[in-house]
Amino acid sequence: MTQRREFIKKSVLGTAGIAMAGMSMSAKSYASILGANDRINMAVIGIRGQGSNHINQWCALKDNRNVRLKTLCDVDEQYFSEKSKIVIEKTGVTPLTEWDMRAVFDDPEIDGVSFAVPNHWHALGTIWACQAGKHVYVEKPASHNVFEGRKMVEAARKYDRRVQVGFQNRSIANVMEAMEFLHAGGIGEVYMARGLCYKPRNSFGRVADSNPPASLHYDQWLGPAPYQPYNEKKVHYNWHWHWATGNGDTGNQGPHQFDVARWGLNANEHPVSVYSSGDIYGVTKEECSQETPNTQTSIFKYADGKTLEFETRGRYTNGEASLGIKIGNVFYGTDGYLEVNGSSWRAFKQDEKEPFAMSKKSQEAGPSNQVLAAPGGAEHYANFLDAIRSGSNETLHCDIEEGFISSTLPLIANVSYLTGRQLHFDGKTEKFIKDKEADKLLTRDYRKGFVVPNQV
Repeated sequence: MTQRREFIKKSVLGTAGIAMAGMSMSAKSYASILGANDRINMAVIGIRGQGSNHINQWCALKDNRNVRLKTLCDVDEQYFSEKSKIVIEKTGVTPLTEWDMRAVFDDPEIDGVSFAVPNHWHALGTIWACQAGKHVYVEKPASHNVFEGRKMVEAARKYDRRVQVGFQNRSIANVMEAMEFLHAGGIGEVYMARGLCYKPRNSFGRVADSNPPASLHYDQWLGPAPYQPYNEKKVHYNWHWHWATGNGDTGNQGPHQFDVARWGLNANEHPVSVYSSGDIYGVTKEECSQETPNTQTSIFKYADGKTLEFETRGRYTNGEASLGIKIGNVFYGTDGYLEVNGSSWRAFKQDEKEPFAMSKKSQEAGPSNQVLAAPGGAEHYANFLDAIRSGSNETLHCDIEEGFISSTLPLIANVSYLTGRQLHFDGKTEKFIKDKEADKLLTRDYRKGFVVPNQV
């Protein structure tokens, strides 16, 4: 194992490093457009949790989209056997396994990669992949901070790569139908949107720092984040609740509903102001190492006067609107309101109690008002493959620019929370107005070897 690791380090830093620098062998010379019958070779980077869904989606598309899942990559090698079995069972092919994503980028057969890694790795991984000529599917939020998101857009454009952000609602037919209904004036002029993230979560505990398990390449896991001693309560999944690696539930589940809210408002720009407040309730610092708030309310204003409200509740709570929505959206217009619950939607005229328009799924739910969950978003993965073949960003349902604008919302909400005040945002410069303290939180200091560059 040690010899293999040393070999990878030397070969990756030597050959893939050339691609990382973005030298003359640019991505534009590398298979810009694939033919309809050409097989697309994919790699999944980050194979726990949501990574398992990525694995299943690519395997499911192997026939009707001619895709092959060639490689699984994760910094924790203990998951290789378990996740490889999924690929073998579904495709009959044994995937390669790598712990360093740079080895994946060094493989000329790989056409695209999908990232299900912690938030702090989204940007640098995407930039490296684009520089190496790979197309990218990256989970939400697009980035860990605003500066990184803009650099991802620049990398996608410079190297002419398709970069899809994992806002699966963009490819769900019923949600698309709801957005068309709103934009066509179904409830009049939409002036306000609410996003709801009600996910009660109990304490995950606190333990002392320790040595990382032998299977985990901890320095690689940290990547762009500041060095901190290994702690099992700060890695797998729990990284969401620590500022160095995650963005709390406002930046975890929240981005999906932020994206739908902005989409419904037809707000294709950044807001001009944000105010966010909250705290950690029901969980003490002595019992849990969580840093991000479990209860948070955020309010955004746009230049045209439209309002976007977002609420995160991480403790016991009721749902909202007629369906008791806990994960979803509500839109308010001059003639009524519309609810999006999972993949179903219902519209109400003025103060009437019965909906006057609804999705097919809502009709299927009947009078019981059954809560219907959104499907797994298979269409979003298929759309990414179609865009690779078309060679056109317009084919993507959620191009990196679109995903970045939506991801900016929870990111600047957290900046407002951390500074404790309302902030005014300049969408052209993507900086706060006359607030250097807040501007510092739009980026971060990077560790040597894991720097998100100013010039991609």
